[in-house]
Amino acid sequence: QVQLVESGGGLVQAGGSLRLSCSASGRTFGNYAMGWFRQAPGKEREFVAGMNGSGGNTHYADFVKGRFTISGDNAKNLVFLQMNSLRLEDTAVYYCASSAYRSIGSYTPTTRNEYALWGQGTQVTVSS
Repeated sequence: QVQLVESGGGLVQAGGSLRLSCSASGRTFGNYAMGWFRQAPGKEREFVAGMNGSGGNTHYADFVKGRFTISGDNAKNLVFLQMNSLRLEDTAVYYCASSAYRSIGSYTPTTRNEYALWGQGTQVTVSS
């Protein structure tokens, strides 16, 4: 059974940093793209960052470029989201996701329907 489990969320002041982690079991990590999404109250779940199976290619939503970094440790089946310069509007539940299909080349999925497996989410709250 494939399972994704996020951790590292919490309360942080604006301008601060958090590092989210996602552990994956039941699937060969490097064969699939990984992504982070977030969902704020009353809003749709949106793409934040993603990387292809090898981790050699990454893609970011415009609103996090230069502030967030996605990375992975294939040997340990871990993916991370380093979040710096956090803003009030970054408050949301953050979800880790694994792609529906095996990673092909440098392609990085950016839409919800390209991801098949989801973690339970971790709350990130940014305060003023």
